[in-house]
Amino acid sequence: MANGNSSIISGYDEKRLAHVKRRESWVAFILFLASLSTLLTVFSIIVILVTESLPFFKTVSIIDFLTQKEWTPLFDQAQYGILPLISGTLTTTWVAMLIALPSGIIIAAYLSEFIRPSLREIIKPLLEIFAAIPTVVYGYFALLFVTPVLQKFFPELPGFNMFSAGIVMGFMIIPYVSSLVEDAMRSVSKEVREASFALGASKLETTFKVVLPAASSGIIAALILSISRALGETMIVAIAAGMQPQIAFSPFQAAQTLTAFIVQVSLGDAPHGSIGYQSIYVAGLTLFCMTLILNLIGFYFRKQAQSK
Repeated sequence: MANGNSSIISGYDEKRLAHVKRRESWVAFILFLASLSTLLTVFSIIVILVTESLPFFKTVSIIDFLTQKEWTPLFDQAQYGILPLISGTLTTTWVAMLIALPSGIIIAAYLSEFIRPSLREIIKPLLEIFAAIPTVVYGYFALLFVTPVLQKFFPELPGFNMFSAGIVMGFMIIPYVSSLVEDAMRSVSKEVREASFALGASKLETTFKVVLPAASSGIIAALILSISRALGETMIVAIAAGMQPQIAFSPFQAAQTLTAFIVQVSLGDAPHGSIGYQSIYVAGLTLFCMTLILNLIGFYFRKQAQSK
């Protein structure tokens, strides 16, 4: 009888194990499809950008595209130098990062090391609400509030400028930076902190001299993602930075970014297949290449940080 019961139990266990394996295989297949969909999406974007941009470069020399200092593809006397859009994009990005990176790291350090856990669970979701505000709201806030305030300190500041757009964009990115850096800091093992305390370091010294360096790979990831977010921002710069494509590395001037140009032409009457229409995809391809290069650099430095 005992052998009969054990065989029944054994058969039941085998059926249950087979069922679990089938279920796990289906889950693995679904996860594979999800991963594959991401790769296919990225590949499709690359194919569309490249195929739509090739006719543009049959008309415009890539050397002129990269070296000319005027960008007026919709004018009768068209010029096709992408440098003005790149300079505007980079200027608003570095202004935003001057605000977002130090503020985000300080907030992350406070949330990770100094605040009570119960209070952290309240403050962190409130902070992340800023990321849910529509960017068009930020854009009008920069134009109608931040710019007039800045003009009291800088009377010659024009109504459309990259400085106010970059400042507001930096505040918008702070939740991204603080959340990523805080997660990286909390992943540092408790033993590292205890070893620092055992050597006589204060909590402040432990946070900024031990925990932050130990979380450097996560901080680099936060930096890269936030810069990519700033490079791709559209509505804030389209509303507050102006629509003047000019080489201007001073944030106190008006300029146009790559994304703002895409918005401008997309809302216009550029005929399909015209060189003005193709310039949208060329600007998008340029932005994609900038982001790709940035991510490759970040990947390299992250690997270097992890190997130390």
